Amino acid sequence: MSHSQSPRAASHEAWMSAQLLRVEQALSDWVAPNSPLNSSASGDLAPVLSQAMRYAVLDGGKRLRPLLVLAAVEAVAATDEKSTQAALRAACAVELIHAYSLVHDDMPCMDNDILRRGKPTVHVKFGEAQALLAGDALQALAFELLTPSPDVVDTAVQATLCRILALSAGCHGMAGGQAIDLASVGKLLTIDELRTMHRLKTGALLQASVMMGAACGKATSAVNLALREYGAAIGLAFQVVDDVLDVTIDTATLGKTAGKDAEQDKPTFVSLLGLDASKAYADKLLQQALAALEQTGLNNTQGLESLAYMVVNRVT
Repeated sequence: MSHSQSPRAASHEAWMSAQLLRVEQALSDWVAPNSPLNSSASGDLAPVLSQAMRYAVLDGGKRLRPLLVLAAVEAVAATDEKSTQAALRAACAVELIHAYSLVHDDMPCMDNDILRRGKPTVHVKFGEAQALLAGDALQALAFELLTPSPDVVDTAVQATLCRILALSAGCHGMAGGQAIDLASVGKLLTIDELRTMHRLKTGALLQASVMMGAACGKATSAVNLALREYGAAIGLAFQVVDDVLDVTIDTATLGKTAGKDAEQDKPTFVSLLGLDASKAYADKLLQQALAALEQTGLNNTQGLESLAYMVVNRVT
């Protein structure tokens, strides 16, 4: 993988820091802090669900998906109050879907992992039943955030955002990709089959993040098409890099169990292409993403550009 940086990466660090602060504060405000459970008369057991939800979402993660939403809405130059509010809600909603998917993926019935973001997984910390419920509740909360009163976000924008997120998370996106992944253990996939699986399992939600940001700014169809190509490229690049890191980084640095894919006999880009070819493929996808940004004709794509470099050059 390339170790080059975006020419404008350094100047964009301040932007990323500011957006991360906005997202973290919004997530903390919206993820179950004032849950009715916390004020019920059911005793000490009542707050467990809200605690599990907050544990799953807060204090960890790169927040790549929210950053993609916010960078995309900035790229299409949408600065009015409704667009800004819609983008923040979309940023948090896509992160909640991502968090719920990790909670469920880590459970014994799926990947059976005990470590996530350097800490025990939700089912290890709270038990399997509470982990299942926390994931369910996070998924529901994502769509609740996308549907405030019309004076906050226009109803047409709400509907578009809900459709994009639902399609990317369901059987034609993340869940479908995970189903293929579970069915592929111990099987030899072709590179095209592996690409298809990961465009669904990982790529769909990353691409949706970009498209939700564009939808908040009511981007033109031509811009949407180019941004869709950008999202597809970085979505696949993310998984290629993930496969590389799984065999080159230790568990402590990775924040999750390293070598898990090989141990479970799962097909990966590294197992099919080899390490060097996988790194080269990630670089190729980066160039495709940058070319797509050029095709948008937009003047303010620095954030999306920096995030593409971050995806490919990340260490953890």
